[in-house]
Amino acid sequence: MRNDKKITVSERTSAPMLNEQPKNGGINGFFAKEGTQSVLASLVCISAGLIIGFIVMLLISAFAERMSIADAFSGLAILVCGPFSSGSLNYITTNFGDMIFYAAPLILTGLSVAIAFKTGLFNIGAPGQFLMGTAGSLYVALSIDSRESGTGVAVWLLALLVGMICGMVWGAIPGLFKAFFGVNEVIVCIMTNWIAANLVSWFFSEKTNLINTGYGKSGYLITTEMTGNSTPKIGLDKVFSGSYIDSGIFIAAAVAVIIYIVLNKTIFGYELKACGNNRNAARYAGMNEKRNIILSMAIAGCLAALGGAVYYLNPGIEFAFSSAYSKLPDYGFNGIPVALLASNNPVGVIFSGIFLRYLGQGGDNLTSAGFNRYIADIIIALIIYFAGFSKLIRDLINKKRQMSMKKTKAAEDNSGAKKDREA
Repeated sequence: MRNDKKITVSERTSAPMLNEQPKNGGINGFFAKEGTQSVLASLVCISAGLIIGFIVMLLISAFAERMSIADAFSGLAILVCGPFSSGSLNYITTNFGDMIFYAAPLILTGLSVAIAFKTGLFNIGAPGQFLMGTAGSLYVALSIDSRESGTGVAVWLLALLVGMICGMVWGAIPGLFKAFFGVNEVIVCIMTNWIAANLVSWFFSEKTNLINTGYGKSGYLITTEMTGNSTPKIGLDKVFSGSYIDSGIFIAAAVAVIIYIVLNKTIFGYELKACGNNRNAARYAGMNEKRNIILSMAIAGCLAALGGAVYYLNPGIEFAFSSAYSKLPDYGFNGIPVALLASNNPVGVIFSGIFLRYLGQGGDNLTSAGFNRYIADIIIALIIYFAGFSKLIRDLINKKRQMSMKKTKAAEDNSGAKKDREA
């Protein structure tokens, strides 16, 4: 009898290791999900950034002339309200439409950085890829007049395709140097950024038929409105009148979903992530490391280029080709914080891109509270700084979850032992 009783207790007290995922649902199962941890980490980063940013505004209000503490609260309210912060209904509608439009290329450059991160690479070459996509797509869209033929959508699609190919080729260059020569991709990306900037300025300076010489302007190209090959607005311009909004946001969202499926549901995506997690182990498992590095950077370049194409194919956006060589586009660099805030999750990039643009749109209205609009950039920078601690936050969540599982296990063991003693 004693032996049987000992076996029963032993069986009851046996339990899975703490590192194993819970078999049932519950709160532990909810917090065990990677998506839940990423969202919570991002929310903590955003909250911390807003709190520190508010403290900065309080300090400015306290020491600046003709300002009071109340201005800090007004500034915070403007930032939180974003495009809804001020003005009439028409003004708010226009601001919201612009926010959505400017978020589309930001999402695409964020995806460009995120997919490279997944493969263990740092794509700082998104600005150059953005420019190459802009050049390729604009050259096609501005060289063909479709206003009378009615082929605007077909030419627009061709322009997108050409821009993506240009960016893919430009992105593959750092990948080739990394795969075959072991050259750090950051160094090659920086070089290709400035090569692209100078190449684009030179290329369009020779295309005099594409230069806008009207209205006393110089150094600008004509817009796609003059050739009828602009991005379709599908009626959004009537809903958000006065804004630049077009169908680009739907393109960006669709691409993000496709990238998510590729990374998480295909063998190719698994190999990319395996190379990023442990390149030596992936090579030992028979995966083609060099191919994956090149393809990852090529896809990253394609996505950044698509961002440039979507942005400049809008009929209201002008491309200043003459100054491209002197300043790299902000969109290429801003994709880095978008990817960091989303923890490199492609679907999360959609929301982080819109959110950062939301704060930026509110920053444009900060002058009404007496602050410079660049306060919004400071707060965004703070949020991104805290995003660097996202892994630490996820580790703390896991530690808390494991402690909870340990307590639950101990309670179950005590309950089982008590029942055995009573029996």
